[in-house]
Amino acid sequence: MTEISRTTDETTMTIMRRFNDAFLTHDPGLLDGLIADDCVLENSGPPPNGSRHVGRQECLTFWSGIAASRESSFEPEEIWTAGDRAVIRWTLRWGPGPEDRVRGVNVMRVRDGLIVEGLGYVKG
Repeated sequence: MTEISRTTDETTMTIMRRFNDAFLTHDPGLLDGLIADDCVLENSGPPPNGSRHVGRQECLTFWSGIAASRESSFEPEEIWTAGDRAVIRWTLRWGPGPEDRVRGVNVMRVRDGLIVEGLGYVKG
């Protein structure tokens, strides 16, 4: 019988905080040890269905581009975890005005200490 790997809320929260730190500090290098080889990322843009990125390298490249950008700032509002799942509610700002921002959520999944799924949604 195969043993099922259980990811705890605490483990998932630790990984999500490390993930967020890459964006808060504009240091994409912090993402390097967080993404699984079979990770799937779905971004909210371009409309209507967004883009899909499959595999560690594609996901790392996409997220690294956002993390490295000094023209924008990421502000996590709240993180919820339930076992291997997490929801990160956030705001992304690219200017000083109230219209220079977007709010959204990432629905994440973790397996064996690595991110295996990241689904991004924004208020439109």
